[in-house]
Amino acid sequence: MNTYVWDYLAEYQNERADLLDAVETVFGSGQLVLGPSVDGFEKEFADYHGLRHCVGVDNGTNAVKLGLQALGVGPGDEVITVSNTAAPTVVAIDGAGATPVFVDVRADDYLMDTDQVAEAITPRTKALLPVHLYGQCVDMGPLRALAAEHGLVVLEDCAQAHGARHHGELAGTLGDAAAFSFYPTKVLGAYGDGGAVVTDDADVDRALRSLRYYGMEDVYYVVRTPGHNSRLDEVQAEILRRKLTRLDRYVEGRRAVARRYAEGLADLTGPGGLVLPSVREGNDHVYYVYVVRHPRRDEIIEALKSYGVFLNISYPWPVHTMTGFAHLGYAKGSLPVTERLADEIFSLPMYPALAPDVQDKVIAAVHEVMGAA
Repeated sequence: MNTYVWDYLAEYQNERADLLDAVETVFGSGQLVLGPSVDGFEKEFADYHGLRHCVGVDNGTNAVKLGLQALGVGPGDEVITVSNTAAPTVVAIDGAGATPVFVDVRADDYLMDTDQVAEAITPRTKALLPVHLYGQCVDMGPLRALAAEHGLVVLEDCAQAHGARHHGELAGTLGDAAAFSFYPTKVLGAYGDGGAVVTDDADVDRALRSLRYYGMEDVYYVVRTPGHNSRLDEVQAEILRRKLTRLDRYVEGRRAVARRYAEGLADLTGPGGLVLPSVREGNDHVYYVYVVRHPRRDEIIEALKSYGVFLNISYPWPVHTMTGFAHLGYAKGSLPVTERLADEIFSLPMYPALAPDVQDKVIAAVHEVMGAA
């Protein structure tokens, strides 16, 4: 059998009865839009993070977009972020009418290089948007200090960091607000699209609830400020409620897979060898993806296909190199670490239900391919 970077079918079989009961619960409730399942999930997800507010939305991209808008970011503003991220992070900034400004990432953990942020701040800078990439957190201390010094807002992109911690604090509790995606592959994934924004700020919460519902507030069909149709679906919310109770278990499963990789691939590391994930000091990594690195990345990926192992790259094209963002004016070489990583990184299979014998097959295949290279 072929092995892929992600597969949900084993998890589905294990949780099938509960997931189908979630669907039945919604279909039998008599309320299919913004009903008790969305209300319940919002309360429970906020409680998980020790925060007062959570607003469910239709996907992670709109979680970032609406989060920025609720924090007062719009046309004429600049938002500092990274190019080593999924394109939706930057698409959302553009969708809010703001201009993305990129800083490079660190060569060891691939996260925002916070030492470069101060120089990127201009009079137009309104927000900092750190991306907690691959399952661990950006160093938030320097960012919070800069935000306080310059009067900026901080929106965390937590799409890949459900349950991750930074010096004991949960991702999503380290800024003014935080955006989450519940795309099926995520650490906490729905069975379709979904997203949420969490915050302790009542004004941000109020703005979000209006923005996700056309800009309406108390009276249906009365728009205060034009918004969007960005509501979290009731079925997905009920599924997420069930899966939230298992989130910590999912995280432990991912960490177990990561430990097996670290042990099984250790002899392939060293100068010129495979580079395994580096965990930043103070971080508790949740391994949304297990990203490794090698200069002959493309050869290795291609060779592994003959062993039935199919991998992917997160991400082969830095956002600043995409034609859709050419107008931002970032020349090739402007973000050297990001660009070098795009040529070398790739992801090994990672999900909690990855069976040890299947993972052993992947590890053995990597050994054979690299031994022959």
